[in-house]
Amino acid sequence: MGVALYQAKAEFFRMLGHPVRIRVLELLQAGPTPVRDLLAELEIEPSSLSQQLAVLRRSGIVTASREGSTVVYALAGAEVADLLRTARRILTGLIDDRNVLLAELRAASE
Repeated sequence: MGVALYQAKAEFFRMLGHPVRIRVLELLQAGPTPVRDLLAELEIEPSSLSQQLAVLRRSGIVTASREGSTVVYALAGAEVADLLRTARRILTGLIDDRNVLLAELRAASE
């Protein structure tokens, strides 16, 4: 693989590297969601959500459509949901490994 491909991958993961963006993507796994519902779930300022949605939209990972005066966001493809599920499995494994180590450390100090 060329350097440009690694750079593109790095930019993709950097785009995912914000807690609000990850939460938005997780919420969108349930299906297309109006901005007002995202705001209610996230409990952040509208301007903050707007910034994060713009990053996701520019990257092509989400789509936006208008239904009357309401803007509705959706995942651009099922692969995004697959990626989030994979990330949860990896994170769960890492946490489980740390919990085992922590239990062993506690047992050794007793």
